Amino acid sequence: MSTDLIGVLILVAVFVLAALRGLNMGILALISAFLFGTVWLGHPAKEMLAGFPADMFVVLVAVTFLFGIARTNGTIDWLVHAAVRAAGNRAAVVPWILFLLATALCATGAASPAAVAILAPIGITFAVRHRISPLYVGLMAVNGAAAGSFAPTGILGGIVNSSLTANHLHVDATALFAGTFAVNAAAAGVTWLVFGRGRTLAAVADEDAPADPVPPTPGAEQIATLVALVLLLAGTTLLGLDTGLSALTLAAALGLAFRSTAQHASREIAWPVVLLVCGIVTYIALLQRLGVVDSLGTSIAAVGAPLLAALLICYVAGLVSAFASTTGILGALMPLATPFLASGSIATTGTVVALASAAVVVDASPFSTNGALVVANAPEHVRSATYQGLLRWGAGVCVIAPFAVWAAFVAL
Repeated sequence: MSTDLIGVLILVAVFVLAALRGLNMGILALISAFLFGTVWLGHPAKEMLAGFPADMFVVLVAVTFLFGIARTNGTIDWLVHAAVRAAGNRAAVVPWILFLLATALCATGAASPAAVAILAPIGITFAVRHRISPLYVGLMAVNGAAAGSFAPTGILGGIVNSSLTANHLHVDATALFAGTFAVNAAAAGVTWLVFGRGRTLAAVADEDAPADPVPPTPGAEQIATLVALVLLLAGTTLLGLDTGLSALTLAAALGLAFRSTAQHASREIAWPVVLLVCGIVTYIALLQRLGVVDSLGTSIAAVGAPLLAALLICYVAGLVSAFASTTGILGALMPLATPFLASGSIATTGTVVALASAAVVVDASPFSTNGALVVANAPEHVRSATYQGLLRWGAGVCVIAPFAVWAAFVAL
């Protein structure tokens, strides 16, 4: 049995054992990385732990701490009231506003996790207040971030265009943005149909729903928190600062200024979610370092039928991106797709749009940074349900989306 197959089977076993025994999947994944990578294959433990996603760890801890402060001191409540007033008290409109705001942020250069980190906590608080599914609102923010990421001024759009240019290929940048936006807008529509339509209408029509509390009046602490959120937005979008470290710095400043609030907010850091996601990503990084992903890509690129090769590489993009960095998988798979793109047997722009869409539409997986942010910011009493919902959504998207985008942009 090959090392590649053993590595994949271990990952399947991690999922099965976690489902049957209820142990945190991150613990099982870290143990698997140690037993498989260090004990079985002889790689040093330090090398195995090099795949631990320090940036994701900092993002999840910092964002949940910062917005825990904002929730505890009433700043989020104030923002929710402001959002409802801006929407004319139409609760059903707010998730779509989040979608468009996330699109705009990422289209103007913000990293996708930065947009979701800023918008998801506000949207989820609004959802709980108005008896709307937090899963629905979180998905709308993630779909919006994905919809804007491939704009010519977006981070992922720049990565794809530069990668293709380096391989002497050209893609229509406007078509890339339009195609990926259409796919993620369609995903948002499906999200509304599956998670939002009935519950949103019920929430609006429910005359017995509790009235909103009196809007809080911003005091010195709330104003300082609002300034911190504005600085986070400006720093990540305009200055390109790291989301996690920026959020952690601002949270620490607020914690020093308002000690009592920070003590209560520290309990909102979602440590089980952090452990789960970082453990899974560490094991996936081990598989990538062992060449499992490259091996799959190379085998696919050698397939004689370009249409079939394009379909298979779309599936690899979707499946791997659900557990790993979308940026990383695009950077790895775009060069692997070059041989059959350069052959001229299939349309370059259509294939690139399909590949990019397949990689980004799964960003709501609970094992990606964006999906993990949604889970981590969900209230504790609905966190498990939100995780399970994102898990089912991610699995469904991984199965359906690659074929759908291949059919729409390549086969047709």
